[in-house]
Amino acid sequence: MNETIFTWGAPPLKFGPGAIDEIGFEMSQYDVSRVLIITDATISATGIPQRIQEQLTRYRIRSEIFDGVHVEPTDDSMDKAAGYAREQGPWDAFVAVGGGSVIDTAKAVNLIITDGGELLDYLNKPIGAAKAPAGQLKPLIAVPTTAGTGSESTAMCVLDVLSLKVKTGISHWRLRPTLAVVDPLLTLSLPPEVTASAGMDIVCHALESYTARWYETFDRKRAEDRVTYCGSNPVSDLWCEKSLKLIAGSFRRAVHHGADDLEARSEMMLAATFAGMGFGNSGVHIPHANAYPIAGMVKDFHPAGYPQDEPMVPHGMSVSLTAPEAFRFSFESAPERHLRAARWLSPDAELHNDPVEQLPSVLVDLMRDIGIPNGIGAVGYTEADIPALVPGTMKQQRLLATCPRTPSEDDIAGIFARSIENW
Repeated sequence: MNETIFTWGAPPLKFGPGAIDEIGFEMSQYDVSRVLIITDATISATGIPQRIQEQLTRYRIRSEIFDGVHVEPTDDSMDKAAGYAREQGPWDAFVAVGGGSVIDTAKAVNLIITDGGELLDYLNKPIGAAKAPAGQLKPLIAVPTTAGTGSESTAMCVLDVLSLKVKTGISHWRLRPTLAVVDPLLTLSLPPEVTASAGMDIVCHALESYTARWYETFDRKRAEDRVTYCGSNPVSDLWCEKSLKLIAGSFRRAVHHGADDLEARSEMMLAATFAGMGFGNSGVHIPHANAYPIAGMVKDFHPAGYPQDEPMVPHGMSVSLTAPEAFRFSFESAPERHLRAARWLSPDAELHNDPVEQLPSVLVDLMRDIGIPNGIGAVGYTEADIPALVPGTMKQQRLLATCPRTPSEDDIAGIFARSIENW
C-alpha cells in the first residue's frame, strides 16, 4: 500500500526586534530554577547570552553560560558540551543562542542529559544506532543569531563524525525546541560572507523540500515507524513558497547592505524559519547529502568571515556548491515544481529555451552575485577526490530517500564532476 498520511510539526514562535528580552518571562512559565545557556565564544563576546542571563535573573531563574560550542560541530565537540552539562548539572532547561551549530549542539546536549546514553546511540543509521528518546526532553528555547539553518524549527541536528570524515545527524520529533525566539536585531552585524553562506542554506532547504518526493509515493508506514522526513506535502509546500518569495526580495540586500537594512534582515530570518517549517517535515535531498562529505573532507579551505584557526567549508556554502547540477538531475521527476520554484526565487529571470536550465541558472546568478565560491574546485576538490566523496553522500540514505529521482553512485559522481565549476 502507498502512504496516505503525512506529518507536520513546528515549535511555537516569538518573532520580532527585541524578542530576546522576553525570554525570562517565557522560561518562567515552566517549572525551572536552573538553566544552562549554550553558545559559542564569538556570540558570547557580543554580550547577548549575558543579556539573556539578566532576563532570567529577573524571574529568579539561575543560569550559567557554556560558550565552548564548535562552529560546524563534531562528535568530539558535542561530547565535550554534554560532558560539561553532565558535570555541572543538574539543569532544568536550556537556552541555545547562536547559529545552527549552537542550536544543534544544544539539542544533542538536551537529548543526552535527559535520556542518558552516548551520542553514538542516537546518530542516524548506518553510522549510529538511531535510538529514539524514551520520553519528553527538557525545555529548550532556541535563539538563532544567523538567518540560515532554521534549526530553531526543526527536529534534527547535524555534526561531523571525525573518525569517518563525514557528516551525519540525529533526527526525532522530540528534538524540536520548545520555543523559537527569533530577533532580527541579532543579525545586523553578521559579515556578508556569513550572511551569504547561511542564506544559501535557506535557499536549498526551501528548494529541496519543495522538490522532494511526494509523501503519497512512499510505502505505507506503521505509526511506530514514521520518520521526521515524510516527503513533500501540502503544508510544507506552503512554507517553502513563502520562504522563497521572501528570499527573492531580501537576500541580496541582506548580503550587500545588511548592516543598515533591518527589513531585509527580518525577511531573511522569517525565510529561514519558514524553510525550517518546510524541510523539517518534508526533507531535503541531493545538495544536502553531497554537502556532508564536502564539509567533512575539507583540506585547506579557510572562508572569509569565519574563524581561521582550522579549515572548513561552512554548511550553507557546502550545500550550495552542487545544487545547480543536483536540480538538473532531479528536474525530470517534477518539472513544474522546479520551474515554479525558479519563478518564486527570481520572478524577473529570463526564460530559458531549455526548461532544465531555469532553476540552475537562477541559482548560479544568485551565487555569483553574493560571492559563493565557483563550485567544489574553489574549495579545494579535484576530480581525483570524487571517488572519496561519493561514499560520503551514499551514506546519507535518510536524505537520498526523499529525492524524487533515486541517484546511483555513478549519478552522484557525475553531479560532483560537473560541479567542479558552476560557471
